[in-house]
Formats: sequence, structure tokens, C-alpha cells
Amino acid sequence: MEYLVLGFITGLSLILAIGAQNIFVIEQGLKKQYVFLVCIVCSISDFLLIFLGIFLFHFFHQYFNLFVEIVLNVLLIIFLIYFVLSKVKVFQKNINLDSNVKDFTKLEIFLKTLGFTYLNAHVYSDTVFFLGNFSKNFLLDEKIYFGVGASIASFIFFFGLGYLFNYFSRYAQSNKTWKYINLFIIVFMTALTIYIVKETIYLL
Repeated sequence: MEYLVLGFITGLSLILAIGAQNIFVIEQGLKKQYVFLVCIVCSISDFLLIFLGIFLFHFFHQYFNLFVEIVLNVLLIIFLIYFVLSKVKVFQKNINLDSNVKDFTKLEIFLKTLGFTYLNAHVYSDTVFFLGNFSKNFLLDEKIYFGVGASIASFIFFFGLGYLFNYFSRYAQSNKTWKYINLFIIVFMTALTIYIVKETIYLL
């Protein structure tokens, strides 16, 4: 159960970072236009990419030696430091939530959602690389719980963002609220970085 919770918190920390995909979901939520389509495409995509990363690292982990594991941990640490610094960099910036966009057909929305998802490099670095790498030393059942937890976080976030945004709009559009969210991300991911550093030092 702890791996389910860990996956949920880790996945939520990654997905909470404001970006083009989240802005797009917010816009569609404000317009009440094809919200389910947008949310389900984003959620299923995250689910597929999360487990792709987990099972890729599970498969290749059988061929890892100590040197490869240390290299992967170092790469993970570099990515985490970059991720945290990027959050620190935008911490003082204002978020522009412009909902004044033109109408699109269902097909256009579907294709646009795919574009925001699969043409976004951060999607692969967050789901495939980060979650797969982070869980590489877990047992198989622990990895599954971890992936399910991260996937649940994705489903809750996207559907919550899409369907509840009208209700929470006056709060969500507050830059102060997003600053608190980013602060949580910075603190949690910094803690993960320290954990990976300690694990790497132990391997040495």
C-alpha cells in the first residue's frame, strides 16, 4: 500500500507542474467543450507511458551492472536537480490562463490533445524516464502498485482540472495558489533528490 501512496504522491508532484498541457485542459474546462475527451486522452496516455517506463526499466534492469546503475542514478539526480531548479525559476512568475480561444471540432480537439501530450518532451522525461528509473529497484508487485498510484493521480488530476475548474476558477486562477503548488513540488522533489543521492553514495 505504501508504494501505491508513493506512486500517487510522486505522480501528482510531476503532473501538478503548470505547463501547456495543463493550460489546455483548463481552457477546455472553462469552455465546457469536449472535457471528457480531453481528460480521458491525457489520463490514458499517462497510464500507458507510466507503465511503459516501469516495464522498460524492469526488463533492462536484469542486464544492469553496478556501473550502469550508478550512471542511471546520476542521470536521474541531474534530471531532478534540473526539474527543481526550473520550478524555482518560475516560482515568482505569473501564470497566464487565457481561456479566450476559438471553438474546435471534436477531431481537432482530439488531435490537439494528442499533440500536447505526445509532442511534449516533459511527458517522456516525467513518466517513462523518471518514474521508470525511480522504481527500478522495486519488486514487480511494488512497481505495479507504484504505477497504479501514479496513474490514479493522473486520472484524478486531469478530470478534476477539467470538470471542477469552473467551481474553483477564482482560486485556481490565483497566482498565489500556483505558488503554493509549486512550493510543494519543489520541497517534495528535493527530498526525492536527496534520497537518490544517498542511494548512489551507498552503491559506491
